[in-house]
Amino acid sequence: MDTVLVVNAGSSSLKFEVFSIEGGLSRRLKGQMEGVGTAPRLRIKGATEEVLADHQHSQSEVPDLQAAMRLVGAWLRESHEGRLVAVGHRVVHGGPEYGRPVLIDEKVLADLERYVPLAPLHQPNNLAPIRAILARRPDLPQVACFDTSFHRGHSAVADHYAIPERFFAEGVRRYGFHGLSYEYVASRLPELAPEIAPGRVVVAHLGSGASMCALFNGRSVESTLGFTALDGLPMGTRCGQIDPGVILYLLNQKGMTPDQIQDLLYKDSGLKGLSGVSNDVRALLESEDSRAAFALEHFVHRIGLNAGMLAAALGGMDGFVFTAGIGENSPEMRKRIVEKLEWLGAKLDPERNAAGHLLISTADSWLRVYVVPTDEELMIARHTLASSRA
Repeated sequence: MDTVLVVNAGSSSLKFEVFSIEGGLSRRLKGQMEGVGTAPRLRIKGATEEVLADHQHSQSEVPDLQAAMRLVGAWLRESHEGRLVAVGHRVVHGGPEYGRPVLIDEKVLADLERYVPLAPLHQPNNLAPIRAILARRPDLPQVACFDTSFHRGHSAVADHYAIPERFFAEGVRRYGFHGLSYEYVASRLPELAPEIAPGRVVVAHLGSGASMCALFNGRSVESTLGFTALDGLPMGTRCGQIDPGVILYLLNQKGMTPDQIQDLLYKDSGLKGLSGVSNDVRALLESEDSRAAFALEHFVHRIGLNAGMLAAALGGMDGFVFTAGIGENSPEMRKRIVEKLEWLGAKLDPERNAAGHLLISTADSWLRVYVVPTDEELMIARHTLASSRA
């Protein structure tokens, strides 16, 4: 049995899935090493959700991502049956050079290293498994699949900042992210929601990282994220849209260093910074702290504002789609957000929303509202198979 491995490496977790390619892609197993460096735990499930492994490890056993990769690699080599023919990786930033999935070699890897400053939380961790596999199995095809690729069809007007053109030529432009998620959702709409698929749709990818994307006929025309993954909506620990003057103030008046500002904006802002309680929406919903309530109110407010912006970019809106962790699993947050969309013609069906149905708007709602689970790993597997065979 020939298989494709999909790897999604983060700062404190390593997610992976294995797909059989015989007779079409089918998921064979999925796993995650979470809590790397703190409370490491390896959990792996099979195709029918049966538990294949559930091991708690000590901090000393898995102190970093490199150790997590070694442990996961050893489990796969010992326990997984099948011939691995390619590995696909989620890579957050493709920069101006890479607008589609690409087979990785030393030159590509060196190019992608240059974009680490544009995605400091993600890019180094995305590239670490690539480097490790390249050293161990240089013959094994590896494919980088970029979160920026899906947005590369934007108009020049949408992607420019109002700064001198020479900066755009150097790569300072709006890229957009979460593209693998949006691409998957767009691929599902013709089947799940054919009445809106060819029209004007806003998709809200709401998780620890959050953004929104305007689709017309399944193609991205505008996004809330820009040059880096800091823009747009407030997120779990990231600030979202912020006046550049704030950065100048922190530099000039507060005497903060660039590294300190980077840590503030990426790690200590967003829901965590506003609430002082948690970056997790579930914890904030359960909290009685008024700051937790304020953080969620701010989150919903910014989603409403950005929905209006994207509706303007599309010249109207025919459908609104929730996806990702919060969007798929929190009826309460969906309810609050749809209330912000009432001026656009949205009417929520409370029972369908509570049950997590595909369509959660009422029959007479002018704006149709959906919940579509995303599957970035399957999207990566598709790209990996196609690119490795090209």
